[in-house]
Amino acid sequence: MLEQQLLNALTLGSVYALFALGFTLVFGVLAVINLSHGAVFMVGSYVALALVTQLDAPLWAAMLGAALASGGLGLLVDVLILKPLRVRNAPHLIPMIATIGVAIMVTSSSQGLFGAEIRRFPEETLPAADFMVGAVHVRVLEIAIVAIAFLLMAVLFITLKRTQLGRALRAIAESPKAAYLMGINVEGLFHVTSFVAAALGGIAGVLIGLDFNAITPQMGQPILHKGIAVIILGGMGDIRGALIGGLFLGFAEVISKAYLSSQMGDAVAFGLLFLILLVRPSGLFGRVLERKA
Repeated sequence: MLEQQLLNALTLGSVYALFALGFTLVFGVLAVINLSHGAVFMVGSYVALALVTQLDAPLWAAMLGAALASGGLGLLVDVLILKPLRVRNAPHLIPMIATIGVAIMVTSSSQGLFGAEIRRFPEETLPAADFMVGAVHVRVLEIAIVAIAFLLMAVLFITLKRTQLGRALRAIAESPKAAYLMGINVEGLFHVTSFVAAALGGIAGVLIGLDFNAITPQMGQPILHKGIAVIILGGMGDIRGALIGGLFLGFAEVISKAYLSSQMGDAVAFGLLFLILLVRPSGLFGRVLERKA
């Protein structure tokens, strides 16, 4: 049924958008494509699972813990890897390669610690209630996932558009040197950006883990590919594009799996993405953002 598939697509697309939002935030402010973002996503899901199973933490506390742990990992990557490269004015390709190394290290370490098998949240921790809206079967979990994803995205949008912090971040995105001359703590806000982006990625990992109830050390790699596709589709560094691109990819994937083939979801979704980029190479929202100074 189309209505049921649209609900599934909205759930998946909202998580893709949340993940891509952190991804594009780092690119927009730091001008870096952080390819360790998928590993951060995976770490968030494992932290939440550990808090639930080992400490009997409620789900909201586990999600908060996952956000803090993922944010801390993102901050650590920025301080130990990205900052030294910034100081040395390393070419843009170098941070990408470095973050690939971080992703491999984190993924391999997680596999060594937790094993390669699929892990699941205990059934009693998942909201089991559901109801019918017409002929559509709605899980409370799906509503919660969409609500959390859109709430976090709305908070980020408002922060960037309406607050002093948001204005400072936009100034850095335009020109870090000019922002520094205006008295903005550029390096400090780089750290804040890395923490917030990683925290959003970690929460997205928890939401995917809850939705599919399947967590593995390799789960970050497919979502990383989709995150890259989303930010390219939406326009590199554009927050609106991350939202629209994430929803588009989620809808294309779910609808193609439902009505074409369960094996063709990614092929159709990425095929449509390529067609759009042939028409708009810079993405849906205009130009690729570049540093001016």
